[in-house]
Amino acid sequence: MTQERPVITFEEGWARMEVGIARLKRILAGEPNVSFSSEQYMSLYTTAYNMCTQKPPYEYSQQLYNKYSEALDEYITSTVLPSLMEKHGEFLLRELVLRSKNHKVMVKWLSRFFHYLERYFLTRRSLDSLTLVGSKSFTTLVFDEPKATVTTIVIAMINQDREGQIIDRALVKNVLNIYTELGTELKTELYQKDFEDAFVQDTIDYYSKKAQTWIVEDTCPEYMLKAEECLQKEKERVTHYLHSSTEPRLMEAAQGELLARHIDQILKKENSGCKVLLCDEKVEDLSRMFRLFSRIKDGLPPVSKTFQEHVNEVGMSLLKQAVDAASSKKSEKKDIVSVLELDYVRKILDLHDKYMGYVISCFQNHTLFHKALKGAFEVVCNKDVAGCTSAELFACYCDSILRKGGTEKLSDEAIEENLDKVVKLLTYISDKDLFIEFHRKKLGRRLLFDKSGNDEQERSLLSKLKQYFGGQFTSKMEGMLTDVILAKDNIVKFDEFISNNPELNISVDLSVQILTTGYWPTYKSSEINLPSEMIKCIEVFKQFYQSITKNRKMNWIYSLGNCNIVGKFDTKPIELIVTTYQGALLLLFNEAEKLSFSEIVTQLNLSEDDTARVLHSLSCGKYKILNKDPNSRTISPKDVFEFNHKFTDKMWRIKVPLPPSDEKKKVIDDVNKDRRFAIDAALVRIMKSRKIMTHQNLVAECVEQLSRMFKPDIKMIKRRIEDLITREYLERDKDSANSYRYLA
Repeated sequence: MTQERPVITFEEGWARMEVGIARLKRILAGEPNVSFSSEQYMSLYTTAYNMCTQKPPYEYSQQLYNKYSEALDEYITSTVLPSLMEKHGEFLLRELVLRSKNHKVMVKWLSRFFHYLERYFLTRRSLDSLTLVGSKSFTTLVFDEPKATVTTIVIAMINQDREGQIIDRALVKNVLNIYTELGTELKTELYQKDFEDAFVQDTIDYYSKKAQTWIVEDTCPEYMLKAEECLQKEKERVTHYLHSSTEPRLMEAAQGELLARHIDQILKKENSGCKVLLCDEKVEDLSRMFRLFSRIKDGLPPVSKTFQEHVNEVGMSLLKQAVDAASSKKSEKKDIVSVLELDYVRKILDLHDKYMGYVISCFQNHTLFHKALKGAFEVVCNKDVAGCTSAELFACYCDSILRKGGTEKLSDEAIEENLDKVVKLLTYISDKDLFIEFHRKKLGRRLLFDKSGNDEQERSLLSKLKQYFGGQFTSKMEGMLTDVILAKDNIVKFDEFISNNPELNISVDLSVQILTTGYWPTYKSSEINLPSEMIKCIEVFKQFYQSITKNRKMNWIYSLGNCNIVGKFDTKPIELIVTTYQGALLLLFNEAEKLSFSEIVTQLNLSEDDTARVLHSLSCGKYKILNKDPNSRTISPKDVFEFNHKFTDKMWRIKVPLPPSDEKKKVIDDVNKDRRFAIDAALVRIMKSRKIMTHQNLVAECVEQLSRMFKPDIKMIKRRIEDLITREYLERDKDSANSYRYLA
């Protein structure tokens, strides 16, 4: 038979529990040699278990639950509250931390005693857990009243920490843990509402006062250094004693007062602002500025704008210096382009290098600063300099470093580096087609007159241009280089042809360059009456060329030819290196002692302008091969010329230069002609795909398509539209006068 356990009355059972609770209070009070043995613990647990599992009316679960709450309240009222009432300042915090710790211990032990109650009774009745009851009791009776004071004391201690004073960080952390733990238990925003809100507002007030003082007293670098140190220490405070959820609001508040509110004052501070730092090359300070303003919302756009303004100002300053230098050289009658191409272009390349270095190192390759640099250089690089476009100057600069005997003496590595820099700057130029045409013109002269320093470097530049701008920019120039290679093979074959046909008997050494029409720039040429010696050479070459090709037509460009002739002067014979036009003119004097201007024009079948230019080089230039009557510095139709038998020079061989012709106007005219074709093609292409389109949309899309090559003029687009209407590619829409329709 099973012996029934004796029934425990509530009074008897609770009396036993009170003994255990009293012992627990003595333990919390720190009395020596007081503890719970395992037998005592089991006795208390068993008592609570029996009281909860007896049959009604002796089942006391609800009464035990109520008594548990009363026991906690009694302990707080009799012990905890009196101890807190006597404390102030940090002592209050220490006492609060101690009482909170003791309270958690008490709740922990009581929860063990009443574990069966929580496990079954509370679960079935959906009542608050024993731990939650303990948290509510502590919050209501202990924490609610002094929490405002506690928050004030903690914030004051944090401000002392900000001022560099030593505080008990562990104490602050423990106090704030009370906020977070109670908030977690009670599922309320206790920490956020009762501490964090006040703390963030105090942070705003604190740094507002600091910033107002520092912005007046300190330089920009000093201010940023202090701001960075403050922000770093705020992050460290989160690690040391604040809750991690505080960091976003705390940093936003500090950054707002230290940076966002004073961003314009910082950037434009007199004698130490952003532009001054850029001028003084303060890399470390610029890096700090980027780091700081990248923290705040919309902090970088003002910095990048200031950066762009500074780069633009420096670039425009270089532009003004170049214009002044050009004016000075013009007064000295020196070549303006040669002065600008080296000085201005080199400075612009160095300037871009310098500020690109800042973008990479100081501004961490941020896209805003790349855009700012691009914006500044687009303004600078699209300004004319003393009547010269940047496209022309860059083409001249490339010519100077790629040409044999050029003004820039650079190593192969330096040439490659400079070509890279030039191509990068070309991306900022709106009229890229103008650069290409100038470069093609100069490339042609280098190749035809064997002035190119290195074919590999020529191809390297074309490769870079092709990579950046596409094959349509470089296809013609690639063909020019191919022509030069083929021309060398043709020269060898022509020499073999002469050797194999001795009956041809030509007395002049002849070298001919075969150029493919369409690859090369258009060159001015005239059907000049050549001397018989030259005519025979040309006929022999035609015979040779017809033997190796079929159905090819040759157009001779005499304006690009040159020849060596010997002038027999009284003192000594001198070999003259002259152009084909100069040579043909000089050979006229083998048949006549004197010739008038009109006679020379007639016999050469050359235009008066070209004849005057050639005569000027031979009679008014450095070498006076011909005497002119009257003896003036200009050529007129009434002048008479004779061979100067008394001419002499210390050299046995001299080159007689022609006055430079203005090729710039022709290049620009050729580019404008090509642009008309490009605009026509774009308009037809757009309308073919769209069929019908408004004027505004058609112009906008045309500009967008062509902007990679050049910036089309709106007036020119309008003229081309009218021309296409005239040529019946387009028509105006009958239903809408502002629209066009494509005609198939």
